[in-house]
Amino acid sequence: MNQQVRTKYRWVVSCLIFFITLVNFIDRSAISFVIEPLKREFHFTDTEFGMIMSAFGLGYVLLTVLGGWLVDVWGPRLIWPLAAFFWSLFVGLFGLATGFWSFIVLRFFLGLAEGPHFPAMTRSISNWLSPSERARALSLGLVAIPLSSVVGSPITSYLVADFGWRIMFFVVSSIGVLWAVVWYWLFRDRPEESSFVNEAELRYITAPSASEKREETAPIDWRFILTHPVLIANNVSYFVFGYMLFFATLWLPGYFLSQYGLNLKTVGWYLTIPWLVAAVFLKMGGVISDYLYTKSGRSRLARSHLIWTSQLLAAVCFLILGFTDSLSLSLFFLSLGLGFGFMPQSAFFSVNIDVAKERAGSAQGITSGCLSLAGIIAPVLTGWLVDLTGNFQGAFLLLAALSGLSVIVVLLFHHPDRRLTLQRSV
Repeated sequence: MNQQVRTKYRWVVSCLIFFITLVNFIDRSAISFVIEPLKREFHFTDTEFGMIMSAFGLGYVLLTVLGGWLVDVWGPRLIWPLAAFFWSLFVGLFGLATGFWSFIVLRFFLGLAEGPHFPAMTRSISNWLSPSERARALSLGLVAIPLSSVVGSPITSYLVADFGWRIMFFVVSSIGVLWAVVWYWLFRDRPEESSFVNEAELRYITAPSASEKREETAPIDWRFILTHPVLIANNVSYFVFGYMLFFATLWLPGYFLSQYGLNLKTVGWYLTIPWLVAAVFLKMGGVISDYLYTKSGRSRLARSHLIWTSQLLAAVCFLILGFTDSLSLSLFFLSLGLGFGFMPQSAFFSVNIDVAKERAGSAQGITSGCLSLAGIIAPVLTGWLVDLTGNFQGAFLLLAALSGLSVIVVLLFHHPDRRLTLQRSV
């Protein structure tokens, strides 16, 4: 092998991360396409269905922080496939559910099993990608979130319509198990342990930036992760992103079914439009963030400004959605709102690596814990608002208000470069 030519196995790792994130979000959002069948069969109200969906967030918040610690201690090679196996098992068991409490329990355990997913992603990319490539690699993995609805919406809706909701859960549960085997076989926790990486690629991956050399000499503990103002601001803003994410993945099918009287198959195809736009915007956000970081070396410019400007534009779109009853306008502003909402997602993850590289899994565990809190609140609050008002106006206006709050928090407190300056003086 010519050692002067870099292998590109780090991008194979990134593609594996993309695929399991795609599977992960198809698994967690598949229940949104059985709202109407379950309401007919079990007579659930929107509030009760919201409670079922919120049970996921309760399980998720319990293990995502611990999952980040487990990833840092035991490595993503072991923890991630174990998580994928168990969440796939619980998805399959949905096909055997018999009532309200069985759905609650299974959603809780599904959230519990999915807890380590994002910490494992962050730690893997932290170990395998250079600073100038991380946002792009993260955006490749994270773009699977909106693409999971582009792919999953028509597949799950057709499976439900043609074979029933129980068969749909059995089918989608099998893929994660296959990925777990492939990941454990092909992945190593550090690139120097992989036989697929040559010396040229290894030197490129492991050459730290100046800030990371300083980071490695400073101890990073839980107090640092929990009290650092940049990480707190990042987590607050990510909670808002999580609220939008859980609202969109779990309630948008119900929104189109109830507000516009569409059938399930039509909804599956309609939803590919906003989710495809979100995927494009998310990938653009990663490219823009890495470009700005490469040019300036400043996380404030490359990460923070991308976050607040995107969320401001998303807030405007959600505000307009609260006052429109046109299907075409709803699709247009929903597509833009999700697009701008997803655009800075790789920047959130990059900040955890920029600020706490050697504990990126633990830092991301806290951040994902904030997302899981949103996963508890958003589904049940949305269901309650819909039951109370008979429409989704209040849900969209609340989402716009939360996005505006995030803009203020990021503008005031999200200064990752200041941390580096302070650490140099220590």
